[in-house]
Amino acid sequence: MRTIYHNGVVYTGSLPLAEAFAVEGDSFLFAGSSAEALAMAESGSQVVDLEGRFVCSGFNDSHMHLLNYGSALQTAPLSAHTGSLAEMLDCLREFEAAHPHTGGAWLVGRGWNQDYFSDTDQLPSRWDLDKACADVPVCAVRACGHCLTVNSKALEVLGVTAESPQPEGGRIGMENGQPDGRFYDNAMEMVYDAIPVPDKEALKGMIRAACKALNAYGVTSSQTDDYCVFRKVPWETVNAAYQELEAAGELTVRVYEQSNFTDLPSLRGFVEAGCRTGVGTDRFKIGPLKMLGDGALGPHTAYLSRPYADDASTCGIPVFTQETMDEMIGYANEQGMQAAVHAIGDACLDNVISAYEKALAEHPRKDHRHGVVHCQIMRPDQMEKIEALGLHIYAQTIFLDYDSRVVETRVGKELASTSYAWKSLMKRGGVREQRNRLPGGASRCNGVYSVRRDPDAPAGRHSSVSAGGGVYGSGGVGQLYHSRCKGQFRGEPQGPHSAGYAGGFCGVGAESL
Repeated sequence: MRTIYHNGVVYTGSLPLAEAFAVEGDSFLFAGSSAEALAMAESGSQVVDLEGRFVCSGFNDSHMHLLNYGSALQTAPLSAHTGSLAEMLDCLREFEAAHPHTGGAWLVGRGWNQDYFSDTDQLPSRWDLDKACADVPVCAVRACGHCLTVNSKALEVLGVTAESPQPEGGRIGMENGQPDGRFYDNAMEMVYDAIPVPDKEALKGMIRAACKALNAYGVTSSQTDDYCVFRKVPWETVNAAYQELEAAGELTVRVYEQSNFTDLPSLRGFVEAGCRTGVGTDRFKIGPLKMLGDGALGPHTAYLSRPYADDASTCGIPVFTQETMDEMIGYANEQGMQAAVHAIGDACLDNVISAYEKALAEHPRKDHRHGVVHCQIMRPDQMEKIEALGLHIYAQTIFLDYDSRVVETRVGKELASTSYAWKSLMKRGGVREQRNRLPGGASRCNGVYSVRRDPDAPAGRHSSVSAGGGVYGSGGVGQLYHSRCKGQFRGEPQGPHSAGYAGGFCGVGAESL
């Protein structure tokens, strides 16, 4: 059906502003004056008066955890209660009182950040969580998602003791020879594996909730990493949940699935089942191989090339060996898949760049669109290699507000001065994508606020980014091979990937469509 929207203030992706536009099916037909748009109305067309509202193309977020976000909406909202440890514990206590957990169910929350605590600078421990709830297992995940804390009851359920072996690519926290309840990176998997997993209908409920929340912020398209949320849930079940929602007309966010795998046999099985980059529909499509190469700055798990300035005992945690990273990225590249690897520390970035160099030397590809997620702590020599390889950089400006307060303390003045150099990469011809990343922040606009408020911090002589057009619209869709069919109000076909620009849009004072 053709729908005509008129009497609005419409940003099409360029100036001047339009007054109206027309949509048919999932594509834009026209943008221009109200008179021209109304003249396109046919018998049966719907006509909508925008009543002066501002409208732009829907936001695209190039790094999401959509399923995890939906799950987090059903758990204790720690991100809103991280002003102090006491406040965080009160949140857990009150959530348990309002939603009692029985029959082996866990009390779960996410979003705390010890750097915002006013009463301590330490990560919460098992003994802290025991004060909030001692009778049921509790799991409180840090905002970054690379560290969590459980209570003593959870440790009992897990069977973790002082003799438990340390996992590769992770760490079980110890204090005075005893588990302190803290788990880092790969060690977190044993906790997640112990939490009862949802069935397909529950997954669909989480996706619905996440899509509704994202639409309210104007997000109509996202690249999302979902297979790692519930490792015991097969990727086939996650895909089926999305596909059934799409068939029912309930998938209101276009999804490009960043396919998270941790070993080559699993990735090979995925590809041999027919899942490669680009396979799927306009609403749910397989994207790149996704790998988490290291942790985060906050819990000192981002993998650095030198010891942390404020903790000389560690350089962070490399989640994968170089051999594993090489073989997985090499296989994905050989099979025509994109790859996107999380790398916050510069030592991790060294490993990622090395893996891409090796893969592309063995199987050259002109339009590979491989990328680095975060790409925060970096050196000038790495920027040169990123430019030479033509890598996409998935920048995350929401971290500027927090990291500007801690980065120099964590990594030292020298390394901090060349980090977050996304604008420098843009000037050198690099590609930069933008996203806010949820869970971890309540508003989809927080990333924009971070850029607008302090565009140069904390990168020193290298500017971080510049706020402006395309950051959440057309800027982030290049990674999807959709830069010519998303992010603007355009009606004409634009190449083999597009039959017209995707008709997702949002308006101030109106629901996103």
